[in-house]
Amino acid sequence: MQILAVDIGTGTQDVLLFDTDKEPENALKLVMPSPTALLAQAVRAATQAGQDLLLTGVTMGGGPCAWAAEDHLKAGRRVFATPDAARTFNDDLEEVAAMGVQVVDEDQAARLPGVRRLVMRDLDYDALARAYGAFGVDLDRADVLAVAVFDHGAAPPGVSDRLFRFEYLAERIRNGSGLAGLAFPREAIPPSMTRLQAAASTTPAGRPVVVMDTAPAAVLGALEDPNVGSREEAIVANVGNFHTLAFHLRRGAIAGLFEHHTGKLGQAQLEDLLARLAAGTLSNDEVFADHGHGALIVDPSAAGPDALWVAVTGPRRGLLAGSRLKPYLAVPYGDMMMAGCWGLVRACAHVLPWTAEAIGGALKQGL
Repeated sequence: MQILAVDIGTGTQDVLLFDTDKEPENALKLVMPSPTALLAQAVRAATQAGQDLLLTGVTMGGGPCAWAAEDHLKAGRRVFATPDAARTFNDDLEEVAAMGVQVVDEDQAARLPGVRRLVMRDLDYDALARAYGAFGVDLDRADVLAVAVFDHGAAPPGVSDRLFRFEYLAERIRNGSGLAGLAFPREAIPPSMTRLQAAASTTPAGRPVVVMDTAPAAVLGALEDPNVGSREEAIVANVGNFHTLAFHLRRGAIAGLFEHHTGKLGQAQLEDLLARLAAGTLSNDEVFADHGHGALIVDPSAAGPDALWVAVTGPRRGLLAGSRLKPYLAVPYGDMMMAGCWGLVRACAHVLPWTAEAIGGALKQGL
């Protein structure tokens, strides 16, 4: 059985072709520029060429591509976008219009003359198929497609997207399904998770699809490192380019978590947040007031003696370099960059029960 796992971040898209007939270390891997970074590059090329833009496609990750679009408008050029593409910038299309983006329907888009047309999407399956195909690997043989993206969710007008996202995370975690509860088969994606839905919509038809939030996928993947997965109690943090999400795990259950913006954290502040997460004393209000997403303490009982054993993954894990917490750098199957992909593979075993036996037999730790 093969699973194509694609973990799509702000800086990179990390790709793993898992094969149950191979050792995990022999999985075929790519680490390439993220879709939002590639789109930003294309937008800036249009700005330099003095071209107006038409953005079509689906909702995708913002950040770099949104900043490039803003710069394009500041340069005096026009940006047109179809509704789904426009929601990349804001779920409220009135806010998108306030940015200066002209939202047009599909018929209007088809008739626009003299514009550079760019397609927005998180997953470019055809590009990945060409890359693997150059080395004689046929991605169409993969039995399952698994994709991770960060999704704030479509918050109602007037509701903070930070608050909306964290309430969604808290609701999923309170139902007791653990980290894998943040993964979904294509047909069960919550309606409010519009970026997850958009990513699933761009996969080829005819094969099962699993989607998951990026940060929980990375933490779940970090548990594939036996030094992490064997701990009775641990703090496992994913320090991403934009967001930091940390879980307090106790005997496999989620005892607490917090999520913050990486750019607003220094080492001392992150150390303090991790220590108070372990102690069960971190409050949601203080994290939200500091422009983070929030905190949730599920099990406030006294932390065990190993609670401050910290494992860290993510592209900005260097934020904890030399930390007094002496963090362990998680390396599932020898590669930190693949943590999210391994989390996706493990999530497939939970979301698609028919894959569990094959996945469990191929990986070095039992389900």
